[in-house]
Amino acid sequence: MLRNEEHIILNYTRRFCRLALLIGWAGFVVSTAEAQEMRADSERHDCESLLHLDNLTITYAGIRETTENVSYCYIKGILPPAIQFHVQLPFPRSWNSRFLKWGDGGKDGDLDFADHRVDEGYAVANSNTGHDNGAEPGSSFGYDNRQSEIDFGYRAVHLTTMAAKTVIRQYYGVAPEYSYFEGCSTGGRQGLMEAQRYPDDFDGIVAGAPANHYQEMNAVRVWLLQRMLRDDGTAALASDRDGDGRFDSVRKLEILADVVSMRCDGIDGVVDGVIDDPTRCDFDPLRDLAAYRCRDGADTEDCFTASQTETIRDFYAGPRDRIGEPIYAGKPIGSELQWANLFIPYSGNNFFPSAVRLGGDHLNYLFYDTDPGVTVSNLLDLSIEPSKDSIPPEWAWWEFDIGDVREGKGDIMKAITDATDPDLSRFLNQRHGKLIIYHGWADALVVPQPTLQYYRDVVAATFNGDTTMARERARLFMVPGMGHCRGGAGPDTWDRLAPLVEWVEQNVAPDALLATHLTDGVVDNERPICAFPEQAVYTGPVGGADQQENWTADNFSCRTVP
Repeated sequence: MLRNEEHIILNYTRRFCRLALLIGWAGFVVSTAEAQEMRADSERHDCESLLHLDNLTITYAGIRETTENVSYCYIKGILPPAIQFHVQLPFPRSWNSRFLKWGDGGKDGDLDFADHRVDEGYAVANSNTGHDNGAEPGSSFGYDNRQSEIDFGYRAVHLTTMAAKTVIRQYYGVAPEYSYFEGCSTGGRQGLMEAQRYPDDFDGIVAGAPANHYQEMNAVRVWLLQRMLRDDGTAALASDRDGDGRFDSVRKLEILADVVSMRCDGIDGVVDGVIDDPTRCDFDPLRDLAAYRCRDGADTEDCFTASQTETIRDFYAGPRDRIGEPIYAGKPIGSELQWANLFIPYSGNNFFPSAVRLGGDHLNYLFYDTDPGVTVSNLLDLSIEPSKDSIPPEWAWWEFDIGDVREGKGDIMKAITDATDPDLSRFLNQRHGKLIIYHGWADALVVPQPTLQYYRDVVAATFNGDTTMARERARLFMVPGMGHCRGGAGPDTWDRLAPLVEWVEQNVAPDALLATHLTDGVVDNERPICAFPEQAVYTGPVGGADQQENWTADNFSCRTVP
């Protein structure tokens, strides 16, 4: 038993130890806080010092945060004459030694962020491709401005890539170990353009839904509008339900989609609302819509007139030139519900379908070798007489002749914007780069058939037709049921970049992409997206193909389908 004085001594000792610990902890906290502040000051200083880079015009350098509140170094700059670019630089402690050029969409004209890739440690760059869509909306930046057209076509992506690599070397003290490109639509076109023109820029490229047949694609959008609005709009796939003279219903498209699904969905052995390969379906509007023909001259939302059936055939077939040769592929079977907002003027899109926004003024500024004139004040007011005497003169999309595509009238612009050269020897064989192309089978905006043909052309031109050899460098993934870049009835969600990184850095080629479809954030369909020419075939429980609980990746295998 301790004596009283021993208790006192022990208590004092305990108090002293506690006090010492508290003092030590306080000192640690203070020193940690000071260290964090010093690190923040250093990071800010290192970032802001990029304002003074030699041979680059940097207009801003400072710290900002991603949407996930991750701080990074952000810089903006200008490349003559009008290319604005920016680079998102993770702090050195977070950098994964990789550079990513982020692709663009539409006509671009702004700076796109890829915060999620910065969160993953990538140094990311993007540009406005040489124009400001606020000052020059749509395609108007190209009016009588060849330099702006060239910048948009290919120059801006390459120069931004070079500038970003310079910034990276300065900021981190070393060049990136690996360089990647990721983009879809216009970004997909940019990726293929890089592989064709600048094969040394990247180690690997992901090109989704590449709009590489750029001029034909935009010409067809206008041709479809011309076909639908012929004969005072009687060929349009919309109805005036309430009789006020305005199209307010696209019920016809819903009927068409239902009939297509009934005929084509089960061809792949699974009835899940997804048409795996539209080319295997022989849907014929004249035959398969016979039960829905309008009778006795009526035109209601529940039937199709002869001219509307012809319009549907136009959508599927695409235009032909004066000697009957195809100009560009038609819309894929299974894409019907997308036609409403893209091509059909009706109240649901304020009579301004997005194809008008994307392609309506394209022909004024980015198609012909010499621009024919500026757009009229109202793109859908066919009563307007374009003024040819104004300065500059006006020119309207309904004046366009689809035959001009084959008659060489837009060849200069094709050379600037189209990324259709199938010889990728410099990138795939000499550089040993890797290429992943993907495209949704239900994409109505940038149709998938030309992408499939382009890949076949690459195999022929780059690998002498050897598909096995081609798959060592380049792989194509046709995604069942997916719309433009994402969306649609089929599985459309996967990490676009990760399979490419694994292929480049570990030499593990992706045989399939594990994709999911989500409804309200819940996965309701999952399957492998197989590398062409294979397709996912149901191999799960016998008799369970049409049961949703069996739509999981384990129940599908990649096989060549005859």
